[in-house]
Amino acid sequence: MGAIGPGGVRVLSDEVVRMLRIPESAIESVTRAELRELERREHLYRGDLPPHDVRGRVVILVDDGLATGSTMLAAVRALARMQPARTIVAVPTGAPDTCQALRSEADEVVCAMTPENFRAVGLWYDDFSQTGDDEVRDLLQRAREDLEARHVSHG
Repeated sequence: MGAIGPGGVRVLSDEVVRMLRIPESAIESVTRAELRELERREHLYRGDLPPHDVRGRVVILVDDGLATGSTMLAAVRALARMQPARTIVAVPTGAPDTCQALRSEADEVVCAMTPENFRAVGLWYDDFSQTGDDEVRDLLQRAREDLEARHVSHG
């Protein structure tokens, strides 16, 4: 029915809410639960580090694909509050109408494949298994170490 992002960003699919007759109380309940999960992940992944300062920088948002686009739209809107110079969305596959709709929110949208018969992101992958918290933390730690090593060698 939608997605949330940092800074109070919330994207709702009015069509889904209307079609399924989801009451506002249910939306608020789910929003509160998802905010707790967002805060848990931010703390788990970043620890005490502040968010990156992206003001005036080009930022590329990457996802495995775009179905409804709610999650990416929430990310784009949350990022916009941080005043990047440009926001680029890049995905390997996406629904044609979703890729097109995001072009009004991001500075550039790259959808490598936009099959007309797009039904779900996972259908375009041989392995669409979930990335766990431990793997995310490991990858972020390795990226930090690589960045630090580059700063030391160029320092």
